[in-house]
Amino acid sequence: QVQVVESGGGLVQPGGPLRLSCAASRSILSIYLMGWYRQAPGKQREFVARIMNSGSTNYAYSVKGRFTITRDVAKNTMYLEMNSLKPEDTAGYYCFADLSPSSNRVWGQGTQVTVSS
Repeated sequence: QVQVVESGGGLVQPGGPLRLSCAASRSILSIYLMGWYRQAPGKQREFVARIMNSGSTNYAYSVKGRFTITRDVAKNTMYLEMNSLKPEDTAGYYCFADLSPSSNRVWGQGTQVTVSS
């Protein structure tokens, strides 16, 4: 079993940076896959980025080169470093964890990111 809790959302100006955190209730090296989705009002939830326990990462085209997914194994925490933020990045950001390829996906409660001047 695993639980994940996001933090770090807020209001940021266009072009600014923001870092989101996702704290896991167990060693993140024991978690097969972790990542982020986001959902803007009136839109479907969309994939943002993911990291496998091997360290391999993947990004959505819309954030590639601007967002970086990292992790601190000692803190059991995954991060989403967001740079050059745009108003269209405004959304609720949700962390997820898959303990194995066949396990049910566990979601966090979400954290709001608003990009506006």
